[in-house]
Amino acid sequence: MPRIELVTVINAPIEICFDLARSIDLHMESTKQTGEQAIAGRTSGLIEFGETVTWRARHFGIRQTLTSKITDFDKPNFFADELVKGAFKSFRHEHRFHAQNGQTVMKDIFVFESPLGILGSLVNWLLLKKYMTRLLIKRNEVIKAVSESNR
Repeated sequence: MPRIELVTVINAPIEICFDLARSIDLHMESTKQTGEQAIAGRTSGLIEFGETVTWRARHFGIRQTLTSKITDFDKPNFFADELVKGAFKSFRHEHRFHAQNGQTVMKDIFVFESPLGILGSLVNWLLLKKYMTRLLIKRNEVIKAVSESNR
């Protein structure tokens, strides 16, 4: 299964970074390029343990709907969301935070599996891992900018 790991260092308190990472509203702001909208479950505010959110967005020119659920939660250190329904066969996105020298180190671990066996593996290798990495980097840039601006 493909695995993406990103580390982002943020000049802001861990609690602010944790809350912004689980903000539905900030997520939509960070994914404007795909027109991502929360359409069911938690549709605004801060998602909590056990809650789901259903997203509608356009990826690769195709309108897609995806539902994920917060399956692990340890405020302000860790939360994870996992696929409930959508185009992936499976995914798990871990969000890890720790305070270090007055900063917050935010680490994303995103593990996913595409459907369609060998064809899905080929799509992962040719396209999807790079595409998902860019989406996560953009999201983290927005979290960092907002965290550091005290907005």
